Amino acid sequence: MHAWESIQKTLNWIEGNIGEEIQIDKLAEVAALSLFYYQRLFARLVKKPVKEYIKLRRLAHASKDLQREGGLITDISIKYGFANRETFSRAFKETYGFPPSKYRDSRIDVSHFDKPDLLLNYITIDEGVPLISDGIVLEMNRKFSENTLSFLGVARYMYFERGKMFGERPGVSAPSKIWDELFQNINKVSRSLNSRLIGVCYKGDAPEGYTTYFAGVEVEQSVKSPDFTKWQLPAREYAVCGFEAESFDELVGPALGKAMKYTRFWLKKRGWIADGFFVEMYYQQSSKTPYMELWIPFKKRENIN
Repeated sequence: MHAWESIQKTLNWIEGNIGEEIQIDKLAEVAALSLFYYQRLFARLVKKPVKEYIKLRRLAHASKDLQREGGLITDISIKYGFANRETFSRAFKETYGFPPSKYRDSRIDVSHFDKPDLLLNYITIDEGVPLISDGIVLEMNRKFSENTLSFLGVARYMYFERGKMFGERPGVSAPSKIWDELFQNINKVSRSLNSRLIGVCYKGDAPEGYTTYFAGVEVEQSVKSPDFTKWQLPAREYAVCGFEAESFDELVGPALGKAMKYTRFWLKKRGWIADGFFVEMYYQQSSKTPYMELWIPFKKRENIN
């Protein structure tokens, strides 16, 4: 068994016992590793110490209950292994920036620290071959776009924490605010019935420590609007990661995080690197299974001596 497989066993075990008392000694036993080596390897592969990871996963589960059930905060605290309401509320505020009562009542969109699938850091698939990860189906291909595609939408700066991918940054979701702004005014855009939506992350003229995020809708080349920013997807070759999930919330949450991480790994294994921007392409649903694609322009990775 590979070392990452041992850690993955404990990630699965944590999810299955998320509301119980979890001892690190027990996790090391599940992994068949010494306590010292288990904690060291866990932090290296998961990018969080074990106790911190367990807390973040408990908060992720609890936050879903807060919005889905509207239950009592005290009951949810106990359900997910917190000593009391005060301990839970303090941990929630430290992680997301506001108390759980505000989250429950205002329906703020937040990002969580998702459960990793470490397999995605080690298994390379060929083009056109599906890969299943915790019920999420990924498929990598290369696609050449012969035409420049135009989009109208909203572009805003958002804080960028280098070295952390989507699914590793718990807190208020900055992209969701930009999408909300687009949807409040999308009826002002002249578009076709089946036009695609796009989310794009790129540097642009964002200040140091920030990146630019654009949320828009596909339009004809000639369409313009003083109320919106225009962004164009260049005609060129892209690495395209198509993926589907059981629900839309799963698609734009854990599935998107896994797809982003796997695309970076897949490019690296081929000696390529993303070239300037990162595209989320959303399609009008033609089936009951939510589906989207990541379009990544790429270039050859330069050797660093």
